Amino acid sequence: MMEVSLRDDGFEMLCKVIEAAVEPRDFVGDEEKQARAVGYINDYLRSDGIELLKRGNRYQLARAGGFAPVADALVEKVVVIDFDTVERDVRRALKQAEEDPEDAVTAACSLLESVCRSILIEMDEPLPDKKDMATLMDTVQAKLHLSPGRKDLPQEIEADVKRILGGLNSTARGIGALRTHAGDAHGRERGYARIDRRIACLAIHAASTLALFLLETWQRDKTQKRACATVVTK
Repeated sequence: MMEVSLRDDGFEMLCKVIEAAVEPRDFVGDEEKQARAVGYINDYLRSDGIELLKRGNRYQLARAGGFAPVADALVEKVVVIDFDTVERDVRRALKQAEEDPEDAVTAACSLLESVCRSILIEMDEPLPDKKDMATLMDTVQAKLHLSPGRKDLPQEIEADVKRILGGLNSTARGIGALRTHAGDAHGRERGYARIDRRIACLAIHAASTLALFLLETWQRDKTQKRACATVVTK
């Protein structure tokens, strides 16, 4: 099997050519033809360990079978609601996981921070003075009523839900700490130890899962508030 680098300049250009071949605008009204084109191309690409995967409304070359559906679901979600900064962070994390796992970890943390900041702004809430991962997560959890200390849970599931909500907080802090200790946000010294690709994927999947949950919770709350406002004005 041919070894390809998703960061090699020549291969990067080839990626763009292949991705352009299934550009959505060229298949408007004929999605079946696009699907056939993707399938045809992937039959040849998979022997080299890569394939075209759908990210939002576009296809992107990636390692075959490299990512869980949650990352794709997050891309689709942020494309629909037009959270462009989050979309860029997700795509960067997915792209870098194989060749630059340290940068992928940094991007995974950035996407979660971007989601928190975007939700607060959409809710017309001020950003906290300290904008690190832990503080942003604490603030968003409080505004979305996801804090582990909430008192309105049914008794039979209270302990379970609080444990999960506490886990969300721990996950966010873990991703932030991993970015500090293993990401590339603060530079990389000579001879630094590379982290395993699996760790980068873990950070991406964890950040994507948490980000998707926060976005879905925010959207649900927004819909409920809009419905209540409609009832009041009638």
